[in-house]
Amino acid sequence: MALRQIRMAGDPVLEKTCREISEITPKIRELIDDMFETMYEANGVGLAGPQVGILKRIVTIDTGEGPLVMINPEIIESSGSQTGEEGCLSLPGKAGVVTRPDYVKARAFDEEMREYEIEGRDLLARAICHELDHLDGHMYTELVEGELHDVQYTED
Repeated sequence: MALRQIRMAGDPVLEKTCREISEITPKIRELIDDMFETMYEANGVGLAGPQVGILKRIVTIDTGEGPLVMINPEIIESSGSQTGEEGCLSLPGKAGVVTRPDYVKARAFDEEMREYEIEGRDLLARAICHELDHLDGHMYTELVEGELHDVQYTED
């Protein structure tokens, strides 16, 4: 496993649409491990392929319920709304208020290319929406209500 460089806002790779993954190769397995390591090191709850310079439809998420790999994910249902603070590892030290669905159901493949569905509420719903936006070249800043503001991080 290795830490990958997180691409910062303004990097053109973050504005591109990602390609689907057709098979799990040793490189994809390495990417998954590296994405989790990078995400945890940066104290994030999610990371998408383009954030580490890889234009593949893959995200890693961990909202505290354990690691989740989503390959070729798509949201198939959503409802409700939640408005709250959102930040991004590609724009450290900044946050803004974003409204997202409060509930999402997504379909994806796991690291063995087995299809599954997952339902998420609250933070998991927000994380899924946020990370899937990255796969289509969008950042949360496009949805911010009002202005971005500085965030102070504290150590636990």
